Amino acid sequence: MTVIVSPPHLTSQARRDWDTLQETTGRAPRFDPGQADHLPEAARRWVLRAIAPGTPLRRSVVLRSRGEIKLGTWRRFHATQALEPMEGFVWAATAWVGLLPVHGFDRYHDGVGEMRWRVLDALPVMSGSGPDITRSAAGRLAGEFVLAPAAALDPRVRWKHVDADEAVASLPVGDEDVDVRLTVAGDGRLAAVTVCRWGDPDGAGYRHLPFGVLCGREGVFDGFTVPVALRGGWWPGTQRWAEGEFIRFTIEDAVYR
Repeated sequence: MTVIVSPPHLTSQARRDWDTLQETTGRAPRFDPGQADHLPEAARRWVLRAIAPGTPLRRSVVLRSRGEIKLGTWRRFHATQALEPMEGFVWAATAWVGLLPVHGFDRYHDGVGEMRWRVLDALPVMSGSGPDITRSAAGRLAGEFVLAPAAALDPRVRWKHVDADEAVASLPVGDEDVDVRLTVAGDGRLAAVTVCRWGDPDGAGYRHLPFGVLCGREGVFDGFTVPVALRGGWWPGTQRWAEGEFIRFTIEDAVYR
């Protein structure tokens, strides 16, 4: 399978992470629907919709997306991401403030998180690293496992039944297990993903807060059916959602590796 070249504007470490995370899965077994029999009912419905029978269970994905992100006001952006659930991600994007491009990336790999954003590759806009950034990035990584549905069958993931429409997946990320709640429609469509994520969206200090993604229409790529119209932010399902929502995007392409 062809190597997908890392996007521009990455540091040397982020490029190394990109190359590692988009490596091809060796000898990926093909999906048999019986592999989902042990899952809670809601998770089982989702997996049977998300993975076509016979699909190679590739564990990583490279995504291309476009949308709006809130940087003071809503700004358009396009992004490319390498993602391997429980291992890491590199999300590289360009947004526009007026006519000025802002380039940068968020990443998590080998227990280290980082963000780095600059106007015209020169003027720092937002950068960060350290324990709080790492812990927040780990929460993001856990929640995004639904974009590589083969991860649902990984023996490291522990599942818990909630009710007919919800299930919780506990994923090991770094030194913590992160609980991810899936809300699943009757036909198996993924409706929402929520996680208690470490963050400081309102300047009141880092702490665990509800974070969620609302899932809209779906797309099919390489035998996987995933949500491609998504809205994400803090305090989902509360009166603070309008304040906490900060990204709306569409996945335009996904290549499973």
